[in-house]
Amino acid sequence: MNKDWHSGHFCCWQCDESLTGQRYVLRDEHPYCIKCYESVFANGCEECHKIIGIDSKDLSYKDKHWHEACFLCNKCRVSLVDKQFGSKVDKIYCGNCYDAQFASRCDGCGEIFRAGTKKMEYKTRQWHEKCFCCVVCKNAIGTKSFIPREQEIYCAGCYEDKFATRCVKCNKIITSGGVTYKNEPWHRDCFTCSHCNQSLAGQRFTSRDEKPYCADCFGELFAKRCTACTKPITGIGGTRFISFEDRHWHNDCFICAGCKTSLVGRGFITDAEDIICPECAKQKLS
Repeated sequence: MNKDWHSGHFCCWQCDESLTGQRYVLRDEHPYCIKCYESVFANGCEECHKIIGIDSKDLSYKDKHWHEACFLCNKCRVSLVDKQFGSKVDKIYCGNCYDAQFASRCDGCGEIFRAGTKKMEYKTRQWHEKCFCCVVCKNAIGTKSFIPREQEIYCAGCYEDKFATRCVKCNKIITSGGVTYKNEPWHRDCFTCSHCNQSLAGQRFTSRDEKPYCADCFGELFAKRCTACTKPITGIGGTRFISFEDRHWHNDCFICAGCKTSLVGRGFITDAEDIICPECAKQKLS
């Protein structure tokens, strides 16, 4: 203080009471008696709402002030002097109480995330790094790819083993280009004729006893045979045929044995193993 006062003029800047022989506080080069200084400049305590006098230690945090004895956890009332603490909604808490009430928790183990703990997040969920693991093999996912299903997390390998579509023939996973037959999945290379093993993908085929056959094998094994050409009548692809008694013909083979005209939709006469048109029958009788 570089100013001099006569003893009669050394007074409190606020109340003008003499400060001679009294304790005082100098602020902005102006002297104040203790009472005026505390009234004008001292902070109020957030806890007890009393003035924090010049003889008390003033602890502050975010423009709030406390007596040293009042700087307590809002929940357990432990002193926070020289300790880590957290604040929530204008209240202060010790580390344990803050974690218990407000810290986010791991969706895997349910424990809190301590300060500095690495957190793995996906959408609205979060895990400790060691807890972010495949539900099947329990290996940590880390930075590897994963597939979520319902509330579980799977590594790519376990997801394929558990949920991927498998071929009904070889039981291996179908990654692309599969074929569906009778609501069951097949690899294209596995979907073959039950007799000759030729691929049926993109080919005409039919089935017997739940087994698929190519047109040629089905005809050879199971189809009726044309009386005229002796080749199978498969019916695949809308093939039309004529039946009479226990004999069968392709539409194109159902012709008069004499004049070779088609008898489809016309009257005909049997002549031993042959069929003939009425005109040829008349000629044979004349």
